[in-house]
Amino acid sequence: MPAENISEISAEELRSYMAERPESDYLLIDVRQPEEYVEGHIPGARLLPIMELVPRLYELPSDRDIIFYCQSGGRSAAAAVLTLEEEVCNASIYNIRGGMVAWNGYRIEGAPRWHLFDAVEGTGERLHLAMNLEKGAQRFYEHVTKAFPAAPFSATFARLATAEVAHARTIHGFWQRETGEDTAFGTIYADLTGEILEGGAELAEVLDALDRLAADACLPFIEMALRIEYAAYDLYRTIADNGPDAAIREAFLQLAQAEKAHMTALTKTIELCGGH
Repeated sequence: MPAENISEISAEELRSYMAERPESDYLLIDVRQPEEYVEGHIPGARLLPIMELVPRLYELPSDRDIIFYCQSGGRSAAAAVLTLEEEVCNASIYNIRGGMVAWNGYRIEGAPRWHLFDAVEGTGERLHLAMNLEKGAQRFYEHVTKAFPAAPFSATFARLATAEVAHARTIHGFWQRETGEDTAFGTIYADLTGEILEGGAELAEVLDALDRLAADACLPFIEMALRIEYAAYDLYRTIADNGPDAAIREAFLQLAQAEKAHMTALTKTIELCGGH
């Protein structure tokens, strides 16, 4: 198959692609080394070093677009050619021109906090944990809304608090389907502590940092919320791409899609800050 079947896209085109596509349509792959990935990667990217690509090509989905990137575009171009030649993908294959050097969007430092889900066994327990993470995010947004009711971002944070409950309710549906249990959502949700945020940070630590901000410091509040949402998106997308079963993949792809909507809402709220 000719290399013309590989599409070169710019970093800006990738941002538009990710904003417009459902999470289930594509897989974003970082082919750099683990230490490079930890230093900073595109949110939602799966780490698959190019030296490991060939023996793991069978892991790639055949029905989703595959987008490769590296530091500057060379390694990812080679990865795209290897994938094309092996004919493992029936969808589109992309290479990001300029890689991370050209990427002008948000970067995630560190690796997704897998340990949160490594500590529990089984799909049901993982979904239960996901509900607890959503409650942590709800508590964060409610805390800010109550502490700063007149802030420009207050209405957005209030809506996001409500949305986190809706996300948890969606997960509850997956949980019921997986476990066969019929415990009502309200009963389960009331018992959750919500002490950890979706990205893995401790709620108490985040609230402590938040309470040290000036009441009129609008932009830092939104930036803190964006960091939480980006970390959540990165974690959920990574879990979906590496999920052990279809139920996990479906649940966490939906969650990643929802976190992306939250990031959009927060970004639109920045203009209300007026430079603060």
